[in-house]
Formats: sequence, structure tokens, C-alpha cells
Amino acid sequence: MTSTLPTSPPPPPEAPATAEVPATAEAPATAEAPATAEAPATAEAPATAEAPATAEAPATAEAPLDAPAAAPAVPRSRRERILRGPDDDPAWARPALYALLIATGVLYIWGLSASGWANSFYAAAVQAGSESWKAFFFGSSDAANFITVDKTPLSLWPMALTARIFGMSSWSMLVPQALMGVGSVALLYATVRRWFPPAAALLAGAVLATTPVAALMFRFNNPDALLVLLMIAACWAMVRALETGATTWLLLCGAFMGLGYLAKMLQVLLILPALGLVYLIAGPPRLGRRILQLLGAAGAMIVAAGWWILAVELWPEDSRPYIGGSQNNSILELTLGYNGLGRLNGNETGSVGGGGTGGPGGMAGPGGGGGMWGESGILRMFDSAQGGQIAWLLPAALLLMIAGLVITARRARTDRTRAAFVLWGGWLVVTALTFSFMQGIFHAYYTVALAPAIGALTGMGGTLLWSRRRRPWAIALLAVTVAGTAVWAWVLLGRSADWLPWLRWTVLIGGIAAAVALAATSRLAARIAVPVGVVAAAITLAAPAAYAIDTAGTPHTGSIPSAGPMTAGGFGGGPGGGGRGGRGGFPGGFPGGGQAIPGGGQTMPGGGQAMPNGVFPGGAQGQPFYGFGGRGNAGGMGGLLNGSAPSDEMIALLEKDADRYTWIAAAVGSNRASGYQLATGDPVMAIGGFNGTDPAPSLAQFQEYVEEGKIHYFIGDGGFGGGGRDGSSQVSAEIATWVQANFASQTVDDTTVYDLTVPASASQES
Repeated sequence: MTSTLPTSPPPPPEAPATAEVPATAEAPATAEAPATAEAPATAEAPATAEAPATAEAPATAEAPLDAPAAAPAVPRSRRERILRGPDDDPAWARPALYALLIATGVLYIWGLSASGWANSFYAAAVQAGSESWKAFFFGSSDAANFITVDKTPLSLWPMALTARIFGMSSWSMLVPQALMGVGSVALLYATVRRWFPPAAALLAGAVLATTPVAALMFRFNNPDALLVLLMIAACWAMVRALETGATTWLLLCGAFMGLGYLAKMLQVLLILPALGLVYLIAGPPRLGRRILQLLGAAGAMIVAAGWWILAVELWPEDSRPYIGGSQNNSILELTLGYNGLGRLNGNETGSVGGGGTGGPGGMAGPGGGGGMWGESGILRMFDSAQGGQIAWLLPAALLLMIAGLVITARRARTDRTRAAFVLWGGWLVVTALTFSFMQGIFHAYYTVALAPAIGALTGMGGTLLWSRRRRPWAIALLAVTVAGTAVWAWVLLGRSADWLPWLRWTVLIGGIAAAVALAATSRLAARIAVPVGVVAAAITLAAPAAYAIDTAGTPHTGSIPSAGPMTAGGFGGGPGGGGRGGRGGFPGGFPGGGQAIPGGGQTMPGGGQAMPNGVFPGGAQGQPFYGFGGRGNAGGMGGLLNGSAPSDEMIALLEKDADRYTWIAAAVGSNRASGYQLATGDPVMAIGGFNGTDPAPSLAQFQEYVEEGKIHYFIGDGGFGGGGRDGSSQVSAEIATWVQANFASQTVDDTTVYDLTVPASASQES
């Protein structure tokens, strides 16, 4: 009985000399291998004739999956290894990998420009970085370097470089993200393949590629694409370190972690416990050396991230952009506060709302009872907001993780199979629990960080049980996993019951039938059992793959995109204007793009305490609130979390004498500013940063800019950014009030625009 799925063909019997090597490689007693080299080939012929018996011995089915497979008689050349894989790869493995990568590339790249600027907040920073190396280095929102995005800038650099080379466009910006997706699938395959058979690696890569939220984020311009790639790279380096105990690989692992910080700050640390624990348990050197090596890896992580932090902190503040998302112009404050502990406990100064206990100012969030970012708790990853994004194979991955740890529990300390389950299982458990219980800002697309671990555990656990399918408990557990996955997919598909209704029942019936067939494979020959296993794997991937294809075929814009079709409640559901031009939004749904929350203390959708006077979240009273992620009105006023869409008339107005000003306009909030900047190609000042709540610029600074003739227009009607409820700045409201009182205005596309070169008195006299 072989230990891989599918099995590789046995060596041809007509070549006696070539049969010797596989026989010694597959036989349990590998110590006899040297004897074959010393004895004449003819003397060993009887022994080789017995080799097939070793293939059917039950003991081989129980051998660790990290045991080397049979090698060909003639080792492959370097070119052949590139094209056909390592010597121990079966003939089908490398073509299957190429097919997977090509399919992933098509899924992630086809129709990529349909999403336009995607998240205009980051698109504006990409544009700025393509025009100014200073903006490139700091991650500035505009080429005039007024304020940065609220993240470290590494994820912007590949997009800015391609925009600089090929010109700024949706395609040039998003192609690097898609290629990172293909690279992530390839690297996950390579990492799993080092210790497991090709079938495990292929299944792991396929799970990652077809996870709906992965199909979303690798076609989008948020930092998560690069973050996922770097986290997989860190695990790959750790796997290499566990093989040899070499410090070099640990230092490389630490460097990837440090770069992960530069991609999306502290989120990368969620896999740090798994990395440290697995090396402490399974690292080859003695314990003292293992500890010293891990300290060295921590140092490499600090250096890889710290050089940029040090540069920013030492750079004179008046010579660099303001650090967006901070209240004190500090990257360390941003790291530890708004993007650090604030995400865990919900105390985020400058945020648009708290976590699991309510919305802005402690008010009840949309949908009732869950807070602005949804309810926290152990079942959060399975609810209507996150379930369709990531949870299709999450129960299966958890079950297979437990099975893998139990099977390998009594093995040697350095056993690679157990180490793999500790590594990927630690990644999954720590990250999922953190996401489930964090009280601060949380979006469903964050869950893309779970996809590689789910894929690895599914592939490893599935093939581990398959190799033991002669044992009733193993094949029964595998069958239960397949059936349970089909039932869970039926539940998730029921949340979008009007979308492909036939698929729901097909997956359920097919999954149960496949589970029954799997249970019978313990008595079947490999040539029959293997196709059954392949069909079962395909059925488990059918539902998430369909969601992923739907995601790839739908344009996504805004700061809170969501994958898959609309669901009943949660992201993609409700009446809301989310990241899909009307689909998506907050759990329970906010009003769609262009709709207003009426003033006078009306109740939010879904119940809960009213927003006093229609304020959200600290903006001018009675101003309309526009849907998160949807399209703005004709005048181009985008939502708080989506860029504006100015008309030709507005663009012509803003571009008038543009070369005379540092900023052609100023607007409250980065997303509103970004839409005008992307439409005109000229810098627009984002007052208050992303949420409009950063104290930049101060009223005095803004007045100085106006007096110096650096800003031409102020775009009003913001409806947010006043701050103050959570200790954040109120300067944006002060600036808006001062502008309204002192400068002439005109209305373009239902948006009030103030000319900062024309005083209000002069306008009235004329």
C-alpha cells in the first residue's frame, strides 16, 4: 500500500539495474542500501524481485510522510528538475502544479482593471509614490507629502514601481497584487511539499487559490496581499531551519517577519508564537542553542523592520509628511495605538467607531447588538459576515489538525510531520482566536491571513489519513470530514440561497456520496481508490471555488470590500452600500451609497441608539452620510470609506491654474481627497487623514498655507471628521467652519466648493 495520493508508477521491470534503487529506497530497512552498491547487479536480482512485496506491506503505510520517495535510476539534471520537479516527484506532479498556477493566474488577473482604483485610499498613495520618491519612501497620500497612509509603506512600493514604469492605471497598480497571489500559492506548495507528498501540496495550494477572500484580496490593492506572501515565506524559511538547524534560515525567517511589519504592521506577529514554538520543540540543535538562535531571529526581525522606523523617527518632522492615523505624528504611536492595542481592546483614538461593545461614542452599532465591527466571540469566523469569506474548510482544517497531532504525538521530538502540524496549526489557532475576540476595527477581508494555514492543514491532514486508509478509524474520520464539509457548505450557500440554488444541493449530495465512497476505499485497489479521493477533494472545493469565481467576476471598490455574492446579513448583505458598488458593507448593512442618515437623532438601521442630529462620527450636524464602499453622488462626494467620483465640470474647475498651487484642493478625509486627486493627477490635501480625525494640519497651519497661496480650493460638505468623542482631534471641523465663514463658495454637482483665493466679502460685493 503506498503512502501518497495519487501514487507514482512503479519502475519498469525490464531494467534490472534501475530496479535496485527504488527497492532500497522503499524498503523499511534503508540501512541495506550500501550493500546493493557493493554486490553485483545480478546477485541482487532475486532481492529486487521481492521489492513489490514491500510496497504492499502495511508497515509502509504507517511510515512518516517525510520519508523520501523512490528516486529514479538516473538523477534529473538541473533543467529537468525545474521542468519536472525533484527526483522523487511522480510524473504527474509538476504538470499538475503548472496547471494550478496557470488557473490561479487566470482567476486573479482576468478582468483585473474592472475594479478601477479599488481602494482609492491606497491608490492615491500609489499615484503619489509613482511621482515622488519621497512620497514613495514614506507612503504619502499625495505627491506634495502632506500626510501618509495609516500603514507602513512596503505594500505600496511594488504598485508604485509598476505605476512609475508603465504609467498609473488600474492594471499597472493591481497586477503586482495578483502576481503575489500566484506566488503565494506556489510558495505554499513548495513549503508543504518539502515534508509531504505532492498531493498534499497541491491540495494546500488549491485551497488557498480558491478561498473567496483570497480571490478578493489578490485582486485588490490593500496591504494584505503582500502580508500573506511574507508570512508564507517566513514559514518556508522556518521549515528549512527545522531541516538543518542552520541559523541562516532562522535569520531569513526573522527578516521576512520584519518585512511583514513594513507591509501591515503588527498583524504579522500573529504567526510569531507558532514559529517560536515549533523551533523550540522540533529544532535539531540542543535547547540552549535553539533559544540563542531564536533570539538571533528576533534580532533579524527588528532590524528588517526597524531601519525604516528609525529613519522616520529621526527625520525632522517639518521635512516629512505627517504620520497618518496618529495623534502625535509618531510611527511608534501608530504601531502601538491605533494599529496595535487599539485593535484588540477597541480604544482607538481617531477611529470611526469602537469594537464589540458599540459604535462611535459607545452607541449601538448597525444590525443591533454587535457593535460597528460585528459581534466578537468564538463563533465570529463562522457568522454571516466572515463565513462565506473564509470558513468553508475551517472546520475540516481544525479537525485534521487535531488528527495529525494525535497521530504523531508519540514520535521523536524532531519529527517533521508533527512539526508541520504545530507550525500551521499554531498559525491558524492564534490568528483565528485573535480575530474572533478583538474589540477594535475588524473587517472580514482580514481573514485572508487564515487561508494559507487552512490550506496547509487540509492538504497535510487529508493525505496523512489517506495513507492510513486501511485502518477503519482513519478512513472513517476522512469520510466524516468530507461529509461535514459538504453539510457546512450547504449551510453557507443557504445564506445566499438565490445565487446558483442548484449548487447548494449538488455539493451536499455529492459530498455525502463521496464520503460513502471514501469509506469503501479501504478495501479497494489504489487504481480505484485514488479517483475516489480526487473526486472527494474536488467536491469539497466546489463551493468556495464558485464563490471565488463570482468574486473575480465582480468589480470591487472602497475600503471594506467583501467576497462572494450578497448574503442575508453581514458583508454583502442588507440594504448596504459596501465594497461592491452596492454589495457588502457592515454587518447588518448601512444605507447604500448616496443615501443619508436623516438628521434629528434618527435610529440607525437594525436598531440601537440614535446618532444625535445625524452626526457620524463627529462630523457636521445634519450632514448626509454616504454608504461605505459605494459610489458617491453625482457631485462626487464619496463615502467615508470610498473615494469621490468627480464630474468633468468639477475636474475642470480643480485643474484651473493647477501648476500655481502645491495642492489644488483640500478635503476632509483621505478617501474624499483621493477621488479628486486620482481624477486630476494633482495633489489634494487630505485634512485629518483617513478618518478626518488626525490633528493635521492645525487651524493655524492651514491658515498659513492659504496665506502663502499653496491651496486653491476647499471641498466642503464632508459630513464627518469632527472628532472629539474619543479624544481625537476636532481641527477638521474648525478648519471647515473657518473656511465657510471667510471664503466665497460655489456649488458644483451638489458639492460646495470654496475658492481660498477669493474672500467671502469680495464675492458678496461682486
